[in-house]
Amino acid sequence: MSCIGVVDTTFARVDMGAVAIDELKNLLPNTAVRRLTVPGIKNTVWGALKLIKEGCDAVIVLGWVGPTPVDKYSYLATSIGLMQLQIETGVLVLDVTVHEEEGGGDDKKLKEIALDRTRKHVWNLVQMLRGGLEQYAGKGLRQGYPHAGEII
Repeated sequence: MSCIGVVDTTFARVDMGAVAIDELKNLLPNTAVRRLTVPGIKNTVWGALKLIKEGCDAVIVLGWVGPTPVDKYSYLATSIGLMQLQIETGVLVLDVTVHEEEGGGDDKKLKEIALDRTRKHVWNLVQMLRGGLEQYAGKGLRQGYPHAGEII
């Protein structure tokens, strides 16, 4: 891997971009990391495309979704856009999203979810680039929460 892109937003309430970069540097110390911060989730598709055009081999998109119906619709449109971007470019674009209501009104819990989800999805990205996640299929792995474990 020569370059991994990180797209995050100013709308997020946690600096997930910095966390992702630290995690990438730990897991892929010889890989360049490029960060692009955009205002909100709808701008992340543009940011991911820009990093792909600049030579990134994969992009992790860190989004934050507010609690209103308009926020949910914006996320839905963005998610479809990110999927389309993958189809059109053949580049892995990993969508990592935190939904404001996941914290249940507890900012500390919401921050923990955001940090955990970011770190675990960076790990997922690295595994996907190194060969895949097949050995973890059906293990009940969760991002943002403790692993559920497999049903035996």
